[in-house]
Amino acid sequence: MLNRYPLWKNLLILFVLLIGALYASPNLYPEDYAVQLSGNRDIHQVDQPLMDTVTSALKREGLVYKEVELTSKSGLIRFADGEAQLKAKQIISSVLGDNYVVALNLAPTTPEWLESIGAGPMKLGLDLRGGVHFLLEVDMATAVAQRLDVYVSEIKVKLRQDKLRYRSVTHREDGSLEVKFADAATRDKAQSLIRKDYTEFLLQTEDTDKGNFLIVTLTEQTTRSIEDYAIKQNLTTLRNRVNELGVAEPLVQRQGRNRIVVQLPGVQDAAAAKRIIGKTANLEFRLEAKPDASRGLTDTYEFRNEPGRRGVLEKDIIITGSSVSNAQSTFDENGQPQVSITLDSKGGQLMGRTTRNAIKRRMAVLFVEHKARTLIETVDGEQVERRVPYVEKKIISLATIQSVLGSSFRITGLDGGGESSELALLLRAGALAAPVYFVEERTVGPSLGAENIAQGVTSVQIGFALVLIFMLAIYRVFGLLANIALCINLVLLVAVMSLLSATLTLPGIAGIVLTVGMAVDANVLIFARIKEELKNGLPPQSAISAGFDRAFTTIFDANITTLIAAVILFSMGTGPVKGFAITLSVGIVTSMFTAILVTRALVNLTYGNRQLKSLSI
Repeated sequence: MLNRYPLWKNLLILFVLLIGALYASPNLYPEDYAVQLSGNRDIHQVDQPLMDTVTSALKREGLVYKEVELTSKSGLIRFADGEAQLKAKQIISSVLGDNYVVALNLAPTTPEWLESIGAGPMKLGLDLRGGVHFLLEVDMATAVAQRLDVYVSEIKVKLRQDKLRYRSVTHREDGSLEVKFADAATRDKAQSLIRKDYTEFLLQTEDTDKGNFLIVTLTEQTTRSIEDYAIKQNLTTLRNRVNELGVAEPLVQRQGRNRIVVQLPGVQDAAAAKRIIGKTANLEFRLEAKPDASRGLTDTYEFRNEPGRRGVLEKDIIITGSSVSNAQSTFDENGQPQVSITLDSKGGQLMGRTTRNAIKRRMAVLFVEHKARTLIETVDGEQVERRVPYVEKKIISLATIQSVLGSSFRITGLDGGGESSELALLLRAGALAAPVYFVEERTVGPSLGAENIAQGVTSVQIGFALVLIFMLAIYRVFGLLANIALCINLVLLVAVMSLLSATLTLPGIAGIVLTVGMAVDANVLIFARIKEELKNGLPPQSAISAGFDRAFTTIFDANITTLIAAVILFSMGTGPVKGFAITLSVGIVTSMFTAILVTRALVNLTYGNRQLKSLSI
């Protein structure tokens, strides 16, 4: 019979709708304003006595909290509103000091049974939640130049070892190296030597009146590898620095070949954020002081991972972390953890000169952090925050020098793989691999974010209501069925966005409003086709069937072309444009499903089993 789905198709549609409703439902549970506590290192644990101290301080200040949660490594305190949350953060920070990270957070209230099946609410973007956005550009040319400096030192050493006399090694403006020789024969021998040991080089020869030159250029693959390393190290360093801001759910990710996006939800002081992101942490390599060394020539420092243990070091600094060009956690031939370090040319020379006479002595790696304490002071009756900068130096490694060290050496004597990984991370994170520049900066206030949400919701409601009224007035019963399908489309759109953990932004809300209009567009095409078939004299049931069948091709083509445009927007666009493209793409798919299958199922249920003499549409 015409206009009747088989049972399996009805059940399949019903199943999809139930799943959609299930995964969209977490958005009905608004998030709680919360403050999250965690130790800035493993030795500073968040436990029940600490939480009792914090809650007692909150009670003394008259702040009411909803709930306290304690997990294995962190604690969470929920509040009724944002004002209480901000006051609580200030109080808790002053109580706990600098050993704990106190972060603003939005705690989910989704029931556990929904979380157990992977359901959760949509994430809100920075423009809806408030915070700061930075776009940083990494100076790749400097990153490649720094690596070339390391190669210059290595090439000089290798040529000297093979007694191949060269006159100079200089940088060219195009990023290549120029090695000058007295004669072509020596140049050719050097070319063979370098080609054998360095597959990452492209070698060319030049003979001019000024001399015989060997031009060394990095391959494209090596250049990309250096750039990737620079980006990864800068990402690691920036993430470490962002963590110090105490920001919940920060976003630090690569964008394109040489840019990094940093988004800090909840942070309103862009100047403080820029100061911390752009601050310098560094390393110092020093020899352990001899037992008979004068006190005036030594310094005593605490170990970073062993509170109470101290080491006495010489005041003289061998090199700083700015000379470290790479650090990797590896294992030696006996399976013991070690950290392989590569220095630049200048650092290699200084290290070799110092360690030549210090075999079997111990060398310390000192981690130097430029920090700031936040003090709460009362000025004119109001409590204000004041940042006091200070420098913290702690020993992260004290290992024995087994042989003369050059540009590349290893730090051994580590306690385990975890310590070697941490040391390599700290060495890499100590300084940025290449300079970064702020190319874009935006700040969105929390009130503006709330206003954006309210205006976005209002626009969806108005657009939705106008479409419902129009469809009901023009197409009557069919309009009512299309409106039901439109509601289902909105639920499915929210469900898919939640399931994909997509971030909803202001342009994303624009995509939803656009989807609402596009969703009924397909229904309008179908209903107009049914009207034409009725005018052509077809019986009502045949007209309904023909209307859906013949409009399908047009609907499919129109949506596919829009989907192609949305995919291109997603692949070529950035930030808010991508958010719009995601919402639009998901909306196209769900609107096709609801307009073609769900609307027809509703029409079938309404008219499928009836003998119709006429059809009001």
